[in-house]
Amino acid sequence: MTSKERVLAACRHEETDRVPLQVYLTPEIQAQLVEFFAGRDLREAFGIDLRSIGAGWCGELRPGPGLPGNADRYDMWGAGYTVCHYEAGTYSEATELPLALIETMDDVEAYPWPSVDEYDFTDLRARCETLSEYAVCFGGAGIPDILNGVSRGRGMEQVMLDIMTADPVGIAVIDHRVDHFLDYCRRGLEAADGAIDILCIGEDCGSQRGRMFPPHIFDEFFVPRLQPFIDLAHEFGALAMLHSCGDTSDIMPTYIEMGLDILDAMQPEPPGMDPPTIKRLYGDRLTFCGLVSTQHTLPHGTVEDVRREVRERIEIVGAGGGYILSPAHCIQPDTPIENVLAIYEEALGVTF
Repeated sequence: MTSKERVLAACRHEETDRVPLQVYLTPEIQAQLVEFFAGRDLREAFGIDLRSIGAGWCGELRPGPGLPGNADRYDMWGAGYTVCHYEAGTYSEATELPLALIETMDDVEAYPWPSVDEYDFTDLRARCETLSEYAVCFGGAGIPDILNGVSRGRGMEQVMLDIMTADPVGIAVIDHRVDHFLDYCRRGLEAADGAIDILCIGEDCGSQRGRMFPPHIFDEFFVPRLQPFIDLAHEFGALAMLHSCGDTSDIMPTYIEMGLDILDAMQPEPPGMDPPTIKRLYGDRLTFCGLVSTQHTLPHGTVEDVRREVRERIEIVGAGGGYILSPAHCIQPDTPIENVLAIYEEALGVTF
């Protein structure tokens, strides 16, 4: 099977020659792996079956109105980021929040919102053709990423208040992001002309203890904003893949009703996310991606612990298809490199 055939068959809940594979890495772990493989393509070495493409941003990146302009970089929304060094790794943190300064509907209208016209979609079809053996993904976990994405320009607490109180100004800010990325995804799918296999979106709907929001808020606020992305994917013959951290077990029936195909970055640690249980309950209607523990097994387990977990995921979650084996999230810098290698050695039956 080609990688594309393998992924698509698994998503049809069919048996494949081997489980499809994905990988998520922090820059620190990626650098160690590049050194280990002496520059060899890591995706090829690990047998990764998916490839991601996107449209390049050509617009200006500048501070939003009212910001001091002291950050290390700015995004298309005008938010500023500063590189912060922690014991666990280096991260770019949002430190200048222009959307927090929006207080009225007049402020919303006056804000210099980015335009989808500032992306370059011209070579998407050609790039897809060069990746024709793989499952080609467009989009990413940051689309529309309401809670995290807007919070980087407005603050997490404020965004949660906006959602819970249905604040008109906050909702208008949120919908500018949602509408922007829905248009971006449509333009990308149109430009690729049927060559994109998976439309990737993201929204962190779960915490380590359960839902992020009450059921009625998810149904009334999130579903109407996420459903168009799923419908758009299907309109263009693509699968819809949603990244969501945390415990989403209670939401899986709703995801199935929405027509979601793949649930990504699935964490096995939260109480409701026991892999055999969610496979039994929902594994015939959802394809799962993730479930190799990045909180416990990979950073703190032995090589044999990792191998055992990988075998269990393949044998139980991968039975009958419906599974893409992957770390539950980006592998953190405190993870022993031999544990990372063990994932793919076990899955491929090779020794690096």
